[in-house]
Amino acid sequence: MQGFYTLFYKEVLRFWKVAFQTVAAPVLTALMYLLIFAHVLDSHVEPYPGVQYTAFLIPGLVMMSVLQNSFANSSSSLIQSKVTGSLIFALLPPLSHMEFFLAYMLAAMVRGLVVGAGVLAVTMWFNLPAFAHPLWILVFALTSSALMAALGILAGIWAEKYDQLAAFQNFLIMPLTFLSGVFYSIHSLPAFWQGVSAWNPIFYMIDGFRYGFFGVSDVSPWHALAVAALSLVIVGSAAYALIKSGYKLRQ
Repeated sequence: MQGFYTLFYKEVLRFWKVAFQTVAAPVLTALMYLLIFAHVLDSHVEPYPGVQYTAFLIPGLVMMSVLQNSFANSSSSLIQSKVTGSLIFALLPPLSHMEFFLAYMLAAMVRGLVVGAGVLAVTMWFNLPAFAHPLWILVFALTSSALMAALGILAGIWAEKYDQLAAFQNFLIMPLTFLSGVFYSIHSLPAFWQGVSAWNPIFYMIDGFRYGFFGVSDVSPWHALAVAALSLVIVGSAAYALIKSGYKLRQ
């Protein structure tokens, strides 16, 4: 497993060397969301009985940061390596396909979780949310970051230039994230949009993660975990299959 550890360390070092951009900037962005939305809606919206809007918003922002940065790390690393031609140095060593897959996925998870922890550390000073079920918080953080890291691998392999990767993120990841209940409870939506949200896997990740804080959620945490786990298996299997086939990698 020495090759795995080396590639994993290289991927972690890749984002950590520019932590001001890859960690501090997303934390600041989440903080600005909190300041703006909490100022406007805190006295007008009570998503759950007895839960202030600011406290409700914090877990959503944390999970949004985890998801976006897990995806960004694996996808940007692969597309950058393909464009610059440096991917060959990761393909030449005698790494197994599973080592290659796990190194990129776990490094992306590390970035997502580090950013999420930073967002929580900064935002919790405004309104400390309860930690009703810490184990659920951990389970959904790990499952969701793994899913988005695997999706980032898929996008990074599929994309041949930065424009394609940007389109993938802007037209798929961002809409799914913002329409997943980060800023609201889906029960506040019309029936049609509640039905649409039921097909959004990111909604289940955020809702289950929020359950770990408050002990209440829009759907059962077991249902949310089942959807997140099934999505991880499907996306992870697809990403591993692409790596094993050498699709757009061995060119």
